[in-house]
Amino acid sequence: MLEKVAESGAPVALSEIEAAAERINPFVRRTPFIRARQEKEPLRKGEVLLKLENLQVTGAFKVRGAINMVQSLDAPARQPGVVAASGGNHGIAVAYAAYRAGVPAQIFMPETVHPDKVSQVKRWEGQVQIVSGTWDDAQNAAEEWAQNNETICIHPFADEPVMAGQGTMGLEMLKQSSHCAVFVISMGGGGLISGLASAIKQAKPDARIVGVEPVGAPTISKSLEAGEVVTLPTIDTKAVTLAPRRSHPRNLAMIDNLVDDVVLVSDEDMQRAAQWLWQEFGQAAELSGAASIAAVATGQVTASEDQSVGCVICGAGTDGII
Repeated sequence: MLEKVAESGAPVALSEIEAAAERINPFVRRTPFIRARQEKEPLRKGEVLLKLENLQVTGAFKVRGAINMVQSLDAPARQPGVVAASGGNHGIAVAYAAYRAGVPAQIFMPETVHPDKVSQVKRWEGQVQIVSGTWDDAQNAAEEWAQNNETICIHPFADEPVMAGQGTMGLEMLKQSSHCAVFVISMGGGGLISGLASAIKQAKPDARIVGVEPVGAPTISKSLEAGEVVTLPTIDTKAVTLAPRRSHPRNLAMIDNLVDDVVLVSDEDMQRAAQWLWQEFGQAAELSGAASIAAVATGQVTASEDQSVGCVICGAGTDGII
C-alpha cells in the first residue's frame, strides 16, 4: 500500500457516478471488455481482460467525463460555450460534447500535440489554438481565456463531474466481468484512475488498482514520494497524453487513498505493447492506451495465476504501431 499523503482523498460518491452513467448514456458507447484468448504471445499465466475504450466515441475514455460535465451545466452556463486544454483526447472529447450540446468549444493544445488530434478536434467543430510549451502552458492559456470570456473551463482531471464520468467505466467493467480482481489503469493527471478507483473500490472493496505512468513523466509517483503535488521540471516521453508536469491535490489524495500500487513503463515498453495489441487483436492504440498492457508484459503487476487482470486500453492511435 502506498504511504498516505492526505486524508482528503474521499472517492467520488457512487450516487454521482451512477447519475453520470444515466446522463451520458445517449452520447457514449458501452465498449467491450473482452477476454484475451488465442494469443501467440500471452502476457501472463492467467486471464487478461481488455477494456477497449479505443472504440469509444472520439476514440478515448475522455468523452465520458466531458459529456457528463457539459450535460451537467444548465442552459445559461452552457450557452457561451466551453474551453479546455488538452494534449489530444480531452480536447476532442470536449469538442464532441460541445457539438452535441450545440455550443462552441475553444481548445488550447500544446505544440507537441499530434496533428491527427488537432484534426479530430476540428472535425467536431472545435476551435484550436496551439500554445508554445507543454500541456501545463496550454492549461494556463485556457484558464485565462475562460476568465476573459466568461466561459466554463473544463479541467481534464480535477473537476468532480469529469471524474464521475470516467468512473462510469468502472461500473461498466464490473457488470461485464464481475470476477475481475486487478485493474490496471494508465495515469497522466489522474482523472481516469480517480474516477475508476472511486467506482470500483466502493462497489468491490477487495479489488486491486494499479496505476501506470511513463518513466519520462512520473508526475504522480514523484508527488507521492514528496507527500505533496510537485511540478516536474521537464518531461521526456512520446506519450504526450500522459505527460502533465503537475497533477492536482484532489487527484493525488484520491490516488493515495484508493490506488494500491503505481508502476512506471518506458516508451519502448509502451511501443511493444501497442504492437502486441495490433498484431494479436487488430486494435490500434496510442502509446498511453497501451501503458496498461506494458505494465503487465513487464511483470510489474502482482496477481496470482487464478486472478483475472483487467487492462484499460484508454485511447486509440497509431503512434504505437507506425
